[in-house]
Amino acid sequence: MGKFVISNRKNGEFQFSLKAGNGQEILGSEGYTTKAACLNGVESVKKNSQVDTRFERLEAKNGKPYFNLKATNGQIIGTSEMYESIASRENGIESVKKNAPDASVDDQTL
Repeated sequence: MGKFVISNRKNGEFQFSLKAGNGQEILGSEGYTTKAACLNGVESVKKNSQVDTRFERLEAKNGKPYFNLKATNGQIIGTSEMYESIASRENGIESVKKNAPDASVDDQTL
């Protein structure tokens, strides 16, 4: 089962990463100024991950595929790693869809 890991950045901001059952990060967030905003981002991922059209499939300048997950307002709430192939990116999207809704929250900011 997947989990959201909440941590602090060096600048004091909060961030989350969604990890699959094997511990691999499948989605990372931007920095948030408050923990409450970060937790709202987690809830937004849980909700929006079930809508395929919220996944923006992209290609980096180096040609590697990746994706963003967007909220209903169009704001990016999570970004994937760079993948070696489009098929790998699609597997990453499926992993987010599968892991996000029931993922636990591991708060490591304490």
